[in-house]
Amino acid sequence: MLALALLSVVGVGGSGTANPRDVAGVSDTIPGTNWTATDYRIFEEKVRWGVARGLARDPLGRAIARLGETFVGARYTPGTLEVPGPERLVINLRELDCVTFVENVLALVRFIRHDGIAGLGDPALARARFEEYLRGLRYRGGILAGYPSRLHYFSEWLADNERRGNLRQVSRDLGGRLDREPIDFMSAHPGSYRQLADSLVLEEIRSMEKRLSAADGRWFLPEGRIAAAARRIKDGDLIAATSTLAGLDVAHTGFALWKGGRLHLLHAPLVGKSVEISVQPLAARIVSIKSQDGIMVARPVELSRAAPPVGTPGRS
Repeated sequence: MLALALLSVVGVGGSGTANPRDVAGVSDTIPGTNWTATDYRIFEEKVRWGVARGLARDPLGRAIARLGETFVGARYTPGTLEVPGPERLVINLRELDCVTFVENVLALVRFIRHDGIAGLGDPALARARFEEYLRGLRYRGGILAGYPSRLHYFSEWLADNERRGNLRQVSRDLGGRLDREPIDFMSAHPGSYRQLADSLVLEEIRSMEKRLSAADGRWFLPEGRIAAAARRIKDGDLIAATSTLAGLDVAHTGFALWKGGRLHLLHAPLVGKSVEISVQPLAARIVSIKSQDGIMVARPVELSRAAPPVGTPGRS
């Protein structure tokens, strides 16, 4: 996902690394955790709001859309996962980029539906459970094993989460076609990623990119076909805008949201600097942006209510 975050800094001398105080909330960090007191307050408020409004009973996509809308106005900050030191699970509900917005909403909805108010009874256990849900979305196989284990390219994020039953990709069913463009954006810009100064990490990223480029499953819906397929896209579907930039698969992400009979994008955009519902309908928005040429669409899947065990391999 850093490949997406880099779009806001590449070519302007940026490193993609945010101010650690801004990202980590050093002043109110809960000792021994990845959390700040502010993050936990937001987490608890979202869970209580969702339970009180019946999100546990809503169809999954509708629950995702409703909770996602509560983040409208939340601050957009690029590179929220790029904190100093070794790779760790970053918890940041105060500032969001386009991918962490998606991840946090999905993890929160799962907590609401699987753990509910009772899950808040032990704050330490509640934090650990949410971390499990978030880690399960963000890292290959749900296991944090260093920087290369993060799902940096969103097409792999979708494929990996599909393999583990978290979602179902529907772009092909909507009339999509295969994207066979090679993926190598990160290795082509190693100076923009501090972690790639390590030659071993760079080689792991190159190997990952070669594997993704050779894969035969990147289906997307070209921009000219979105309007015709819109009625088959549902509230809460994941939308990944495909990129025209060489070596990059996806330029932006968000959720599908129906408003006034038109399909819009609920997302954390660079322009405007806060989570919003797109002014333009989704199809018109993609057509109007030269750096985007289509969408990948995936539908979240309701998982078993049996929560994963706390402390699984890779826990940070």
